[in-house]
Amino acid sequence: MRKIIIDHNILFAAIHTKTSLTRRRLLDSPFSFYTPNYLVTELFKHRQRIVEKSKAAEEDVFNYLNQVIQKIHFFNEELISLENFFEAYHLCKDVDENDTAYIALTLELRGELWTRDEVLKASLRQRGFDRFFDEH
Repeated sequence: MRKIIIDHNILFAAIHTKTSLTRRRLLDSPFSFYTPNYLVTELFKHRQRIVEKSKAAEEDVFNYLNQVIQKIHFFNEELISLENFFEAYHLCKDVDENDTAYIALTLELRGELWTRDEVLKASLRQRGFDRFFDEH
């Protein structure tokens, strides 16, 4: 079974609109989706902005979120090896250290990262990391 690690921009896209293709892809997919618990912090931190930028009512956004989180396995970062955290930090440090947990989890689970952060992807590819989920 393929293990797909999603970052915050994928979750935000999944709850943004009534007809989100990202949400449909998550809900209909046969793959297993994972994210670090850190995503909950990101979600909480950006809650107001997510609702404001959404093309749906606040209650609908929360309903979409409830649907999506049923398909996602939240992973305790403390269970990720220090080796994978250090490697992830070195891969991310010059781009965005906030992505370290997502990369570390991808390494830990030998999964694929689903992100739309093209700057991050380009930087990771330059450093030899090429484990990305192709959403098309």
